[in-house]
Amino acid sequence: MDAVLSVAGCSFSYGEGQFCLRGISLEVGGGELVGLVGPNGSGKSTLLRLMAGILRPADGEVLVAGRPVSSYQRLELARQVAFLPQSPTAAFEMTVREVVALGRYPYQGPLGLLRDSDNRAILGALRDAEAEPLAERYFSTLSGGEKQRVLLASILAQQPRVMLLDEPAAALDIHHKSHLFDLLWMLSRKGIAAVVVTHDLNAASEFCDTLALLEGGRLIEVGPPPRVMREELLAQAYQTPLRVVEHPVTSSPM
Repeated sequence: MDAVLSVAGCSFSYGEGQFCLRGISLEVGGGELVGLVGPNGSGKSTLLRLMAGILRPADGEVLVAGRPVSSYQRLELARQVAFLPQSPTAAFEMTVREVVALGRYPYQGPLGLLRDSDNRAILGALRDAEAEPLAERYFSTLSGGEKQRVLLASILAQQPRVMLLDEPAAALDIHHKSHLFDLLWMLSRKGIAAVVVTHDLNAASEFCDTLALLEGGRLIEVGPPPRVMREELLAQAYQTPLRVVEHPVTSSPM
């Protein structure tokens, strides 16, 4: 599987001597769903921002489609990579449809007019995110979970090659969390490279092709869920005793 997104020996510091990440290397192929897992403060969100080109590494580089992420123009990168931050605080005084339409910005001409292809992408994104019934409501009137689904729809409308999502299921109920991971899995089967930060180890184990476990700013294990979901490894990372058992239906570790 060819890597669409590559992190090569990246380190990052928020200040002198305060390294958050050290020597991280990770490849994500088209058609692969990767879960970034690990305790609070392990560097998951920072790594995702490096992947998105929002932060620049102190050492190493991030490549998208074989090119350094820093070499892309803003709109050019937005056609390749979509990023959904953790707990977005946007307070748009816009309808849901208008918010989702923002995802088409990288493709619009100088007049910013929506074409038929844009409208089809917007409608499909609303449908896929189960946000279609909300289309005419104002974004500011929505619940936290509804807002999260709308913002997910906005990056689906972007139609990127790489999707980066930071705890996208945090505000979702059981149904919508299950739908989200189902959707990410199906999108990855269509060739999208997807990376999701999550604290839900069971969902990550069930849906992700690869898990990347961070602890203390270092990547301590990468591989399929059975390789990462080991009691002694998780206990080391999370500093708490954990029991790993076999899922009674799917046989995945949980």
